[in-house]
Amino acid sequence: MVLTDPELAIVAAQAGAEVVRDRFDGPLQRFDKSPGDFATTADLESERAILDVLREARPDDAVLGEESGHIGSRSAGRTWLVDPLCGTLNYAARTPLVAVNVALRTGAEVSAAAVADPFAGELFWTGNGRAHVRHEGVDEPLAPSARSRLVDLNLDPPFPNAPAFRAAGMLADAEFTARFGPRVLSTTLAVAWVAAGRRAAYVTDGDVRDSVHFAAGIALCQTAGCVVTGLRGQPLHTGVGGLLVAADAETHAALLAVVGRQFRTALEPAATRSCGAAAAVRS
Repeated sequence: MVLTDPELAIVAAQAGAEVVRDRFDGPLQRFDKSPGDFATTADLESERAILDVLREARPDDAVLGEESGHIGSRSAGRTWLVDPLCGTLNYAARTPLVAVNVALRTGAEVSAAAVADPFAGELFWTGNGRAHVRHEGVDEPLAPSARSRLVDLNLDPPFPNAPAFRAAGMLADAEFTARFGPRVLSTTLAVAWVAAGRRAAYVTDGDVRDSVHFAAGIALCQTAGCVVTGLRGQPLHTGVGGLLVAADAETHAALLAVVGRQFRTALEPAATRSCGAAAAVRS
């Protein structure tokens, strides 16, 4: 049977999730990639399982894997973006909050994607203009909602817009903390949760173009009807970069204001800030 692209993304993500789930209670060898970053045997085996599925079904497609890098032609019109275990540090610390991300970039767009939660047994998927979450074989449409008022922040480096912006700085913004409840899930599973209505928004700095971490979640949110922009409200992959995805326009606007205050403060002349501080002391 020939699988459609969305079906293949689902099967591939499920194959990786099975490895991640089965490996959770066993010994894990770590492989250092850079200071503070490492992979485990589960990362490597999950990626191999995903690649086996993709190669068998679409041998001519290119693949960009978190662990194995780029495979196939760099000019290919179809490239699979694979993050076999998003949340490796959580996983290594025996914290079952991780995701397995698989997305297909066709030309400049992501046309199919799947995000698997190995421990909740959920599979978020999109393709052909639909976005659903599958649990125990049943698909339900994704329905974004800001009702929770929970906003996930990515506090991990790199911080390309520092010192003008750091996600951690949002925690010191009185208007942000008065309106939203901050969360730090440390996995892009949180992006899928925005599409599903379990988070009001997600914010990260950095370049998310062709990101194996973010491509699947962004596609889910866009298809589900979330507001998806760069960090300052600009089109994705332009300007200062970053990602601000919100369940609705009101939430998006409120978070843009929080982000904007950081940038404006950084641009204020030092003398202006000093005068303002002195005035506050005198009052």
